[in-house]
Amino acid sequence: MRYRIEKDTLGEKIIPQEAYYGINTLRSKEAFEITKHGICRQNIKALANIKKAQAQTNCDFGFISSDVRDAICLSCEEILNGRLHGQFVTDIIQDGYGYGMEANACEVVANRANEMLGGEKGTYDKVSLKDVSLYETNDEVVTIAGKITAIRLLKKLEAEGKKLVNSCKDFVEKSKIEKDDVGRQLLSFALVLSKDLKLLDKSLANLRDIDYGKGLPSEVDKEKYLDKFIEYLNNSATEKFVPTKYSFEVSLSLEGFMNASSLLKNMMVNMSKCAQDLKGILKSGKLDLPPIQAVGIEDENTIVLDIVKQISFYISGNDMTIARCIEASEYGNNVYKPMIYACLFESSNLVRRTIITLREKVVENLKTK
Repeated sequence: MRYRIEKDTLGEKIIPQEAYYGINTLRSKEAFEITKHGICRQNIKALANIKKAQAQTNCDFGFISSDVRDAICLSCEEILNGRLHGQFVTDIIQDGYGYGMEANACEVVANRANEMLGGEKGTYDKVSLKDVSLYETNDEVVTIAGKITAIRLLKKLEAEGKKLVNSCKDFVEKSKIEKDDVGRQLLSFALVLSKDLKLLDKSLANLRDIDYGKGLPSEVDKEKYLDKFIEYLNNSATEKFVPTKYSFEVSLSLEGFMNASSLLKNMMVNMSKCAQDLKGILKSGKLDLPPIQAVGIEDENTIVLDIVKQISFYISGNDMTIARCIEASEYGNNVYKPMIYACLFESSNLVRRTIITLREKVVENLKTK
């Protein structure tokens, strides 16, 4: 394998020649090999969305050339299409404020853009790291990336939740058990989940207010810059963000993440209670469910319902961690954002997969006696 040497104020590092990340990313990776898990794919794409919108906005304001803009945008498009994800190597739990993930994104985008214009990786002679991060602040980028990621993961969860609601209703309708205890129980489950999903969807509004441009020179109109940045971000990310009316509040508050986490916890508690009720119905013989095909539990048909309770306990722990991390902010500076994201994104995926398992392994296999 070939290598290149990169330097910073701390010294030199040997980087694989084919790597698109650079010395800052490698330092973060080496310093924080804690979970051995990287940042999630949606977070990687969110960072690419931001870098693309940044380049377009900075070009419009005359801060970078159109050639540099186009190269950065093409690099970001590759990431959005699933390429280069293996180059994002920092640990999900990393240096405070998320400096590692931001540096990782800058280096990958800059090196790929530099390569497109005929430069070599690690030189940054065609497209510099400054071009990719011009007038941003780390806090803004990491916060916005977290919001984009959270919204996308929660929307995926909502879609699966609606499928489970419809499956419950369809079973009751086809089985013609609307009026008996079993039918009412399943319809109640569908109603509770549907309400939780609506509350979750409403909470997303708290994640769509964004602020950007604190690093701009004083002579630049921040309001116009923010409007242009959001226009490009919405074209790329399709989440429809809006400029905040309360810049100071948005920069200090992570309330949207805490609200989403709390709603996920409540949703899992409700699902756990409903799952236990359904377990009682199955054991009473009023409904039948074929045994789950798994090693050592051939005769057990309620094991998935017990797993729901386990996941509920886990989500409650993540919610407590998120609340404590947000509570620990000091003057708007929150060093615990990587942990907040790790817990929230994990909870979103766990709840979504639990919903899928409930639908596929339980509700769609239920039979009346």
